Amino acid sequence: MSRGLRNNNPGNIRNSPTKWQGEKTPSTDAAFKQFISMAYGYRAMLKLLQNYSKLNGCRTIRQMINRWAPPCENHTDNYIRSVSQGAGISEDAPVNVNDRNLMCRIAAAMSRVENGVPANMADVNAGWDLLTK
Repeated sequence: MSRGLRNNNPGNIRNSPTKWQGEKTPSTDAAFKQFISMAYGYRAMLKLLQNYSKLNGCRTIRQMINRWAPPCENHTDNYIRSVSQGAGISEDAPVNVNDRNLMCRIAAAMSRVENGVPANMADVNAGWDLLTK
């Protein structure tokens, strides 16, 4: 099982001062966040992507993934291509971060890149539900 799945952190969100709803504390992983359930891990992913749009001007898959997985650490072009194909949206098309269906497809595609296995859509949808409560 991948680290992201073990940590209920399907996006492999790194440790930072930000405290997320559903975050497991104390964490037993020195580098990555841990969540109490996969739904909370997806909630954090979705919220972070919304913040990228609202606070950092990231409006496309390309812009979001360049921030999420910068080229200095990742094969970002491959990541962008995989998420674009998996989510069914062009790399440079505007992303409506309030569109449940689209955002869940994006989160699922990112999780597949991060963890090497298809996302459980029930968990992704549960993450969206936590986000909107």
